Amino acid sequence: MTITDAPPRPTTRRPDRLAPLAAGWLGLWGVLALLATITGAGYPFGANDPHGDVNLLRLVPVDVGPPLFALLLLTAAVAALAMSRPATSTPRPLRLLLAGYGWAVAAFLALVVPDARVLVMLGYAPMLIIGAPFGWPPVDYSEVFTWPLFARFAAVIAGLLLAGAVLVWQRRTAEACLGCGRGDAGRGWTSPAGAARWGRWAAGIAAAIPLAYAVTRFAWAAGVPLGISRDFLTEMQENGAVWAGFGLGAFATVGAVLTLGLVQRWGERFPRWMLGLAGRRVPVRLAVIPATLVAIAVTAATLGLVANPRFWELAGGDGLNLATGPMLLWPAWGPALGLATYAYHLRRRGACRRCGRD
Repeated sequence: MTITDAPPRPTTRRPDRLAPLAAGWLGLWGVLALLATITGAGYPFGANDPHGDVNLLRLVPVDVGPPLFALLLLTAAVAALAMSRPATSTPRPLRLLLAGYGWAVAAFLALVVPDARVLVMLGYAPMLIIGAPFGWPPVDYSEVFTWPLFARFAAVIAGLLLAGAVLVWQRRTAEACLGCGRGDAGRGWTSPAGAARWGRWAAGIAAAIPLAYAVTRFAWAAGVPLGISRDFLTEMQENGAVWAGFGLGAFATVGAVLTLGLVQRWGERFPRWMLGLAGRRVPVRLAVIPATLVAIAVTAATLGLVANPRFWELAGGDGLNLATGPMLLWPAWGPALGLATYAYHLRRRGACRRCGRD
């Protein structure tokens, strides 16, 4: 670790704003959950969700869910407000309690509340946006963009805001830089060279899994019944489902290629064929933010997947084939993509604008 000779650039207060933002967002949804408790209406999960069979919240009774969410969200909002205070004014046991509770609630909101629909929506979004003016795909958008789906995206936002607030809180407690997290003690695995080594493995795994999924969908679009019967393929061709699968396969392929960019030179500088951008440095956040969101969406989808008894039937029964096999690799996809993204961040973050550490 070195300190640059140049003075640090003017600092921003962005890290300090995370705790109030998290408290406000959590408090808003906590009040809505409290209203749902009082009125008995508006709870979007469990039995009230017609597609909630792949979500862990199906195990929570409808009459228990709203007060449970109200308690969870409102107490998390109070915890976020407490984290906005100077860490030195809070006793150590309380600091540990706040951090532990904050991380637990953030993980619950970002990974447990969402399910595969968030990932599917990210995959279908390009088709829905581009095809909307032309009336394709022929879907009722009121049935796609529903209140349960909106609540899941809101939960992801809440989880990310709270996670950011807890991270800043821990950095402040450890007397590390609030902007980059660097302290006086360096760690070899976080160095650019160390991150490059383990980041390659993570990126390779994160790219191979969606490619395995995409192969089957491309084969179906080409008329090859890979892993399915000919009759089932004919049925999908007649109702247009094969092209929806092709779109998801294309989305997965693009994601796999971009994942490889996390460890390739063209992921750091735009390639020559990109007119107007050729040779310029790729902004770190342009790669890190989308990859992080996809890693969270994939992990959330996987939790709902492994909690479904049918998943384990595929893993050990006659249902395992070339069509379902790639899905069994999903539990490794999200963590691998998250690690590859973090390695990319460590390699490219450079000198901190707040503390000047390099």
